[in-house]
Amino acid sequence: MGISEFFHNLYDVRGIIEWGGLVTICLIVFVETGLFVGFFLPGDSLLVTAGIFAAAKYLSLTQLLTLVPLCAVIGDQVGYLIGRKMGQLLFAKKDSFFFKRKHLEKTQAFYNKYGPKTIVLARFVPLVRTFAPAVAGVAAMEYRKFVFYNIFGGVLWVVLTVLAGYFVGSLIPDIEKYLHWVILIVVFLSFLPIVFEMMKSKIASKA
Repeated sequence: MGISEFFHNLYDVRGIIEWGGLVTICLIVFVETGLFVGFFLPGDSLLVTAGIFAAAKYLSLTQLLTLVPLCAVIGDQVGYLIGRKMGQLLFAKKDSFFFKRKHLEKTQAFYNKYGPKTIVLARFVPLVRTFAPAVAGVAAMEYRKFVFYNIFGGVLWVVLTVLAGYFVGSLIPDIEKYLHWVILIVVFLSFLPIVFEMMKSKIASKA
């Protein structure tokens, strides 16, 4: 399997859900939020699509809203512990196919700007949510505080994205036929915060 075919299959969220169901959804959410290799995984679009599948009775909404948030929370816990243990070694790590230091540095800037709230806000920002818990660990964020923001952010992210898909699936008949458009809209909206931050940075640098 070539690289292009690999990524085509990876972003075929409908195919992923039909193939692996709830187990695969939980695994992807854990890897994206807990391991640095998950920054390219389709978190938002996967959860919205899962909500649509739940509306069509292919998945259990109750299981999605209980097991998936748990995996999101555990994922961030793992990321925090990695950051706390490895510390600055992460920033000295060389780039590889699965690790990009620039994403870690952007996340650190995000954390410096928003503080502990980053753990919640990062859930809704692709790339940043992968590295935010590790950065919090490197910054030695108080563990109790991290756990609070982690649980709140993990539950909020999963519930909002899954329910968004569920309500869209309930309101629009045969939405599965237009699933690719839904995914494109979700991807576009999820990257808007990154675009806005880049624009603000350019304006600030020019000023």
